[in-house]
This record gives sequence, C-alpha cells and structure tokens, in this order.
Amino acid sequence: MKKIIILFVISGFLLFLISAKEIKNKTLINKNTDSFKNICNYKDELKYRYLNYYKKHKELPKEKIVTYVNIGLDKKFYTITAPTPHLNKDYILVNKYLYLNNDYVPNNLVNLDNKYSKNGIKLVKSAKDMFEKMYNDAIKDGYKIRIMSSYRSYDYQTYLYNKYKKEDGIKEADMCSARPGYSEHQTGLCIDIDDGKTSYEQFNQSPSYIWMINNSYKYGYIERYPKGKENITGYKYEPWHYRYVGIDIAKFIHDNKITFDEYYSKYIK
Repeated sequence: MKKIIILFVISGFLLFLISAKEIKNKTLINKNTDSFKNICNYKDELKYRYLNYYKKHKELPKEKIVTYVNIGLDKKFYTITAPTPHLNKDYILVNKYLYLNNDYVPNNLVNLDNKYSKNGIKLVKSAKDMFEKMYNDAIKDGYKIRIMSSYRSYDYQTYLYNKYKKEDGIKEADMCSARPGYSEHQTGLCIDIDDGKTSYEQFNQSPSYIWMINNSYKYGYIERYPKGKENITGYKYEPWHYRYVGIDIAKFIHDNKITFDEYYSKYIK
C-alpha cells in the first residue's frame, strides 16, 4: 500500500513539473509573439511563423520579420501560392507566391508605336502612356530607352521558361525566368529595355540606366529586381526590367529603397 501511495505521489509530482514547464513555455511563447503585435502589418494568424523566422534571423529588426513573413519569405518559393487579387489594377502583384491564371489577359492592352519599341510590343494603356512620356523626356535630356519585351501570354512564358530550364537547369531558370502564371509580363505592366546600342543585359553600363534610376519613378516605373534584393524578389539583379505601379507608389518605393513586394505587403495586401 505504501508503495502505491509513493508511486502516486511521484506521478503527481512529475505531472506537476510537466504542466509547469508547459505553462512556462506557453508564457514565453506568448511573450515573444506579443512583441510583434504593435507592428503595423502584424497578422495574428501568422504569429508562430513570425516567431520561428525570428529564431533563424535574430539579426533582423522585427518590422522586417513581419514584412518578410507576410510576403512568404519564411517558406520556399512556389511552395505556398495563391491567385493574385487586384486584377487589372496598376498595383497588382505577381511574384513567386501570387499567380495569374492561364487565361488571364489584362484589360486595355494596346500596341506601342515602333518608335518606342520592337514590332508587336503591347502594354496596358496607363503604362504605355507614361512610358511614351518618359521616352520623350529622356530623348530631350540626351538619352534613349527602348522596349525589347513587355506583355507576354501564359503560353509564351511557358515556352520561355521551359527553354531556360532545358538549357540551364531548374535552379538557374528559376533565378532568371518566372514559371508560367508567375510572370509579371503577363500583367502587361512591365518592360525590358535597352538603349538601342548595347545588349539589354549590359543596360546598367549605359548612361541611360543612370537616367532611369534617377527619373523612372517620376513616371510611375520602378526597377523591379534591384541589386541586393535577390532574397526578397527571388530573381537575380535585372537592371533592364522595370514595372509600372503608378507615380505615388513608385515615388514611395524609390524614396524608401524598398521592393514592390515589401510595399505591397505593408500597404496593399
């Protein structure tokens, strides 16, 4: 009988210790997750993801932890995806987490004059009008910019991506080309440009590139995949790739030196 009582007491004490530890751990978790709650774009349903990402990246400010997790950067690219909202808006976001359906074609898609681009180039009208203004102002300042690629259909992006994947392998293809449905080019709001003299891949060595960096935001365009932001955009540095987002958003992104992904996560999503 005494042995039973002793075992009962020991079992109760062990249960008490386990329960106390669980309460302590839960209290600690709540305390740590509570530290994110005052951040403007905090989402309660993501609190454990914030905490887990913070444990791996304690060098980052908690504001960035929240923003990065909201973008989806705590997960591998293409693993958590959803159809993108805000179709046919200048601030639509397409990246490695948000996609367009294979039948999506933007409204107000219009042709550009050959003066501004290669033959057969199309853009959404708002982006087209501002590019033409930007082009003409650049000419006045002694610089030239020309569109080499803009709107691409889902099917054409499929062809391009498969081509890169066959030539370079999937890892390299994913750094320089979007998978079908995940390409900004399908929005009709982005452009690849050169200066009419050198290859677009060397555009950052052109004086026209400096003009674009200093002026494109005034016309609603941003450098979409800037140097040093590859961990956020998921793409290698592309100095030739610009995206129309509207003047107000472009100015904010330029002034604060952030990506469109970060802006979208904080102020649109």
